[in-house]
Amino acid sequence: MKARIKPGLFLLFLGLFISFPCNGFSQEYKIAILANRGLSQAQNEWKATAEYLSSKLGMSFSVAPMDDATLRKSVEDGKVDFFYTNPAMYVELNRLNNARAVVTLVNRFKDQPLEQWGSAIFVKKGSPIKTLEDFKGKDFLCRGLSTFGGWLMAKRVFLENGIVPEKDFKSLRSISTHDNVVYAVLNGVADGGCVRTGTLEKMAWDGKIHLEDFRIIHQTQDGHPFLHSTVLYPEYPMAACSHVPSSLSDKVAEALMAMTPNDPAAISAKISGWKKPASYDAVIECLAMVQYGPFATASSASVESPDSQVVAKGARRRSR
Repeated sequence: MKARIKPGLFLLFLGLFISFPCNGFSQEYKIAILANRGLSQAQNEWKATAEYLSSKLGMSFSVAPMDDATLRKSVEDGKVDFFYTNPAMYVELNRLNNARAVVTLVNRFKDQPLEQWGSAIFVKKGSPIKTLEDFKGKDFLCRGLSTFGGWLMAKRVFLENGIVPEKDFKSLRSISTHDNVVYAVLNGVADGGCVRTGTLEKMAWDGKIHLEDFRIIHQTQDGHPFLHSTVLYPEYPMAACSHVPSSLSDKVAEALMAMTPNDPAAISAKISGWKKPASYDAVIECLAMVQYGPFATASSASVESPDSQVVAKGARRRSR
């Protein structure tokens, strides 16, 4: 006589089977990536980092490249677990949504680790613009009016030199990627622009532009290998959203800090690795000076550091 499985037991076994996916992962953790050079490029560069974390921690991680507004909204709505973004957006989300930095990026330039970055204000070679003052009455282009290296760093420099961009420029416009800012200036769509450090050099390495076709305005000489016009700030953080338990964020931090420059994930992202979270006080000072977002009415001296709030037109490709 054949044994019969009672309906109740069958449903129990079925429920258990569904609860444990074949890959052994019961939950996927989503990492939002700020795609300031385009969604597809961000996916190509950071997918290996999700694979690295999945392998190291025995959990499922995925990356989701996003623009500024989408990333901010995803964090606010709790639709992602971790996010990688510029320091200005991080300190804003730390202030408003209790996000917390897990690690800080260590960038790379010809095998040299870089822990700071800035912004380059530039014009096309042959432009009559020689100084910051010369931008008065001119068309200026940036990556986004709320982006840190794409605008706010440069805005601080203009303000410190007595120039109010919104009043003194003929126009101040933004465009979707750093690369397109460069192409627009090259093609005469704007008189000048600004991009995060490394953009011009990386585009030149990729054969998209020639560095000699551009000139940096207010160039700073401080030993940093990338062309820049501003002071330097700590690199991008990887941050955890407020709903992520410390036990998980600590594991993610430990795994990322163990990444070596030769790891496929580091090579894919073109970085050296990660370090303990940096202090972002200098970022807050800049945001207070340019009167941005939640820091618009605060002086740099009175703004609390996020470290103390633990939970609280055309582009055309050129060949060499």
